[in-house]
Amino acid sequence: MSIYEVNEQSFRESIREQGVTLVEFGATWCPPCKALLPILDELDHQYGERVNVVKVDCDDSPAIASEYRVMSMPTVIMFHNGEPVEKLVGLRPKSVYEALIERYA
Repeated sequence: MSIYEVNEQSFRESIREQGVTLVEFGATWCPPCKALLPILDELDHQYGERVNVVKVDCDDSPAIASEYRVMSMPTVIMFHNGEPVEKLVGLRPKSVYEALIERYA
């Protein structure tokens, strides 16, 4: 598996109706977002089919960012069965994201 970028058209399809999806809201110019991507890539490989990891570029898809009230980047939102259940703002250690995934996956 690999992290792929979704846009306003593909966002809904990417959030699993059944299961767990981790969505990173960021931007290409955001240094903490760049630092988070390798962590998310590791999580994607670590959890495989148990979790779907995608990213949204807030500059390219502002409507999605607005809908989920993303005010700072990076913001990670955990979706469980298609619904947002947790929101983390700012760069966190890998262990925080692991605990979040373990709670729902």
